[in-house]
This record gives sequence, structure tokens and C-alpha cells, in this order.
Amino acid sequence: MDKPSRAFAKPLRDLLGKVVGETFTRQGFGSAELVTRWPAIVGEEIAAHCEPVKIQWPRAEGAGERPPGTLVLRVEGPAAIEIQHLVNVICERVNRFLGWRAVARIALRQAPLRRALPPTTPAAGAVAAARIAAGLPEIADEELKQALARLGAAVKRG
Repeated sequence: MDKPSRAFAKPLRDLLGKVVGETFTRQGFGSAELVTRWPAIVGEEIAAHCEPVKIQWPRAEGAGERPPGTLVLRVEGPAAIEIQHLVNVICERVNRFLGWRAVARIALRQAPLRRALPPTTPAAGAVAAARIAAGLPEIADEELKQALARLGAAVKRG
């Protein structure tokens, strides 16, 4: 008897690879590695204050070698001057990573970095909710008291 083949879930990288790749290509990146490996490329200290946004390529004139582009970095406001002084170091490290003189200039855009929020543990939220619930003795309905305590803990956390 023939058994029907099972349909296994495809890895997320297979499904999103083309979509993400097209997005990075539109931003001038040849691959996603410059963005995903940014801290390893420029160093943790520099990466803590800036992130690559796109590479702007000049129009090629003739059939010669492609002229180097401009790497646009998003930089936190207070660190912009320090990053501006490190522009030559960043260019050199990016070009070394890419293996050719891809970047000749760096343009800075001051804006908050897009960082993931630190994960909150459910246990910490439960402890905070219990502490808030203890401070609400005048509420007789236990479900209402717990709901208000959870809301208070979420507001305090956020």
C-alpha cells in the first residue's frame, strides 16, 4: 500500500530568502551579510552606535570598473561626531570584508538605531503583578484585581 508523503515545513530561510535578498538589493547591498554581520565587520564598539542603511552607487560611465559607492549609516545623535572621525576606519574594514574597494565615502544619517527590545521574562512580569496586586487590598473581585495588577506591571515595564 502506498503511503502519502508527508509535507514537512520548509525552513524560514528558504521562504524569506528571496524576499529579503530583493530588499537588500534595492538598498544597494550585494548580499545581506554586510547588515547581518555588521558588528563582526566594524567591531562591537562602532556597531553599538551605527548601522548600515544602504549603499548608493554612482552611475557607471563606460564599460570600465564600477566606481566605489557611498555607504549610508544610521547613527545615534550623540555618537555622530565620534563615528565621523572613524569614517576612514569603517571604509577600510568594509572594503576588506567585501574584498574590493566598494565604498569610498560614508554619509551619516542621525536617527535612533533599530534595535530589538530586550526580552522580558514572564517570571519577572508575574512577580511585578503579584507585588502590585498586594497593594490593591480594597478590590474584592479577585479576577479584576489580577487583571489590574497585570496591566500595571505591563505599563510599568513599557
